[in-house]
Amino acid sequence: MAGAEGSSTAAEMEVDLELSRGGEGPSFEFEFAFNSQNFSDRLLRIEVVASEDAGGRSLPEPDSSRHEEKGDAGQNIESSSTMVDTPLLRVKTVYINSAILAARSPFFLKLFSNGMKESDQTHPTLRIANSEENAVMELLSFMYNGKLTTPEPARLLDILMAADKFEVLSCMRLCSQLLAKLPMTTESALLYLDHACSISMASEVHCLIVRAKKFLANKYKNYTKFQHELMNFPLVGIEAIFSSTDLHVTIEDNIYMFMLTWARARYPELEERRTILSSHLLPLVRFTHMSCARLQKVLTCTDDDIDHDQVNKVITTVLLHKAYPAHVHGVLGADATTCWQFAERTYMCKPVKVVAFDGPCPQVIAYWDLKREECARLFQPGQVPSQPLPRLFQSGQIISHPLNLAGLDFTLVARCNIDQPSGLYSFGLFLVIIEKLKGSVTVDYEFAARTRGSGKFVTRFESKNTFTGSLMIGCDDVFGIPWKMFIADDNLFIDDVLHLRADWRVLEQQEPQA
Repeated sequence: MAGAEGSSTAAEMEVDLELSRGGEGPSFEFEFAFNSQNFSDRLLRIEVVASEDAGGRSLPEPDSSRHEEKGDAGQNIESSSTMVDTPLLRVKTVYINSAILAARSPFFLKLFSNGMKESDQTHPTLRIANSEENAVMELLSFMYNGKLTTPEPARLLDILMAADKFEVLSCMRLCSQLLAKLPMTTESALLYLDHACSISMASEVHCLIVRAKKFLANKYKNYTKFQHELMNFPLVGIEAIFSSTDLHVTIEDNIYMFMLTWARARYPELEERRTILSSHLLPLVRFTHMSCARLQKVLTCTDDDIDHDQVNKVITTVLLHKAYPAHVHGVLGADATTCWQFAERTYMCKPVKVVAFDGPCPQVIAYWDLKREECARLFQPGQVPSQPLPRLFQSGQIISHPLNLAGLDFTLVARCNIDQPSGLYSFGLFLVIIEKLKGSVTVDYEFAARTRGSGKFVTRFESKNTFTGSLMIGCDDVFGIPWKMFIADDNLFIDDVLHLRADWRVLEQQEPQA
């Protein structure tokens, strides 16, 4: 079946390679006249020069009105102003009919009818890069017969760029249609995006570029599995993936760190790296959803490749957003270009709102909002009885941003517990120390939830415990009701959101005994 589908696609493309009319524009019935002296009024001299880009890519695009006179010998059309002093590799000549070329291309129409001195001459010269040679020859042939001879993405893209440069819209349209029928791969998607900066935004081309971006964003949405592969991606691929809101990531802090790591590996020169970070990469980071601990580290870092004025301004806006979310959302509501940066991705670590006190004893009050659908996903029928200390970031639990108190990093963990004797499920909430503990820490803590009836937070569990060998304390059944009653309780889920509050104080810290 797959073979039949592949044959069908190949057959369709073979037919499409022969057609470009689509009911629009002049018909292509002049194949007999291509490079024929009998049906031509000019001899086009094509000077092929070395590409300045070592990677073999085409040189910068010309303005259609930019031409330079070569003197009395004939007109000289520069494919790029950067090729004036580049070595000449070879010369080709092609007989052309100015009426046919002018009918297909506004570029040649203007060239042959603009009243300039060179318009009356019969030996125009076109200077192109050697990387463009095959595409330009294919384009000239297309302008006579409306046919393309290749279905390969790389060659079609080169022809598309040549068609864009010389304003042959019908060829641009056909190339785009052929490319759209090809299966999207990582290689082809990166190829399309890499050429996008050189191609004008015709609607057909724009759709192809949008499709390439969506393909990459979807394939690499679980980006942590592909970090090694992504280190070899070009900038356009990184931008396509990390501009997506559908990205699955443990915490936004990791994206910030990946951007720095990627840029430092790809751009060893300081000023270039600084420009890439400030103009392309850091604007993709959702600073709003970074942890307070990481934001503080960013503010105090002294890295030379970061534009600290830019980053500090962004973080100031973020802190304002965290402190006054309703006001900031109102101000930014009309600015679609800014609001996407506040959109929440799919995080394993959920943000919290924090109030911290240094005295009379170290204390943190954390407000944590969980959606009903998030809590519902915690329920996994047939799960094994709850372990005393779960491994962080495993399925079946929700984790908060790390919170620092008394020099220790804590996190909140919510999960669905199963009681081994009864087999009943319930909602559990725990306080976990992330790092390896030296000595012991005694904390006094309280878990509370807002109720619809009172509108206030009601204490559900409180205790005093000492962290020693165990790094987790909390309650297996915070609300004292079975899971089904909990998940359906509209007194707890206010507009489908469970509002939790965790309050803990460090009462005593003891260093390990020598």
